[in-house]
Amino acid sequence: MGELRADWRLRLRRGGAHGPICGAGVLVDQYTALTCAHVVRSPDTVMWLEFAENSELEPVSARVAPGGWLPTGEDPGGGTGGTGRTGGVGRTGGVGGEDVAVLRLDSPRPQARPARLERRLRGGMEVSATGYAEGFDDGMSLWGRIGGVSGERVQLDAVTKAEVVRRGFSGAAVCTRPDEGSPARVVGLVVSWRGDMGELLPENNRLAFSYLIPVERIAELSPVIAELSGPDAWGHDFEERLSRWFDDPDEDPVKITVVPPGSGKDRSLRHLLHRAQLVHRGGGSGRPDLADHALGHIAFPPGQYLAYWDWLLGTGPRPARTPALPSGGRVTVLVDGLDEEPEPGPLIELLARLRSFGFRMLLVFRHEGGTGWTAARDELLVPALLAHADMLLARLERVEFSRAVRHGVVDSASLGSMTETADRRRSERRLIDETTDPQQRLTWLRRLIRTLRADLGPGGPV
Repeated sequence: MGELRADWRLRLRRGGAHGPICGAGVLVDQYTALTCAHVVRSPDTVMWLEFAENSELEPVSARVAPGGWLPTGEDPGGGTGGTGRTGGVGRTGGVGGEDVAVLRLDSPRPQARPARLERRLRGGMEVSATGYAEGFDDGMSLWGRIGGVSGERVQLDAVTKAEVVRRGFSGAAVCTRPDEGSPARVVGLVVSWRGDMGELLPENNRLAFSYLIPVERIAELSPVIAELSGPDAWGHDFEERLSRWFDDPDEDPVKITVVPPGSGKDRSLRHLLHRAQLVHRGGGSGRPDLADHALGHIAFPPGQYLAYWDWLLGTGPRPARTPALPSGGRVTVLVDGLDEEPEPGPLIELLARLRSFGFRMLLVFRHEGGTGWTAARDELLVPALLAHADMLLARLERVEFSRAVRHGVVDSASLGSMTETADRRRSERRLIDETTDPQQRLTWLRRLIRTLRADLGPGGPV
């Protein structure tokens, strides 16, 4: 049922990387996090953000972003209420006003998947929050339902008083129940709880409720959050497709995509650049830099650096030997804005030479049909897909032949049917070679590759 771990759930410390835990937060992009103002206490406080559910991500310091200190009232320092572990019990809320702080990370964390923000909120919606109460440094999760409205706060009704939020939950994401194929969405931040008898623990009161501030209200106050929570803020489907491409070695060795500047796809791409071992920015970094960094991934013979350097840059002959990548490893080159390259031709020639070593390539165009589009298709994409189709065909033949051997059908009467499926696919492959229309050729080639993957996958004819 959905993801159990989330990079975007943050545990906050104050006073240093090993300071006391003081609440929770939400990562909303690689540079930005949300929490409560009373957790931060002061607009000049340095906070430490920990990725409590992903130990591979390094903690990072953060401070209030310009325009990110959202509380109003006479006590901007606050810290006398809310649900933070090191301040107040939260019966009446935190500082005056909205009690929200937008934090700017001192160094970005593109490796972390940010939260999906949702502005829509409805009564009865089942939600959860994970905080870091005393004795639960690894987190504890509480469930409830969206209740009524109390000013700018929204009431969160727990099933029992023991499930009302408490110290350590300030700034925690209130998120929807995740379903299969539909990740949780953050609809607000926990800001306080209230009990009718003034007791220190929710369960010691006759009535106790949790309160949150909705993402919609935070977006009204913060242009940054308004932008990140808009309907076109992210290209989630695009991100999922690209993530699968990075993860699966059987995906196409060359992929071309269009990412308009400033679009949701562009923002999602920024979170995936780290997946590539080499990133070349069109119109920015030069070809010599790309060649130099690429040679760091190639096991060329000793003393042959300059020979390979000259060949990659088109100023020398091809070396007698073209070594593969070390240990058959996968190295991905991401060209960000190929159509922004002043002269894409020499760059495409360099990329074609890197393809001969086995480099994978993600080519990002900023405009449909931009400069270099036809050359990238004809000199990089189509040759790579043809070689990929041939590799899949060879694999299909081996699988079919092995099956025939296992079933004991290898004899003079069955020789013609041992690789029947592969033979049909080879006929389709020959038709592609005979096609003169470039776009039709590419369409048929992609269709053949999809068919071959289905043949080799579970439930295929082999």
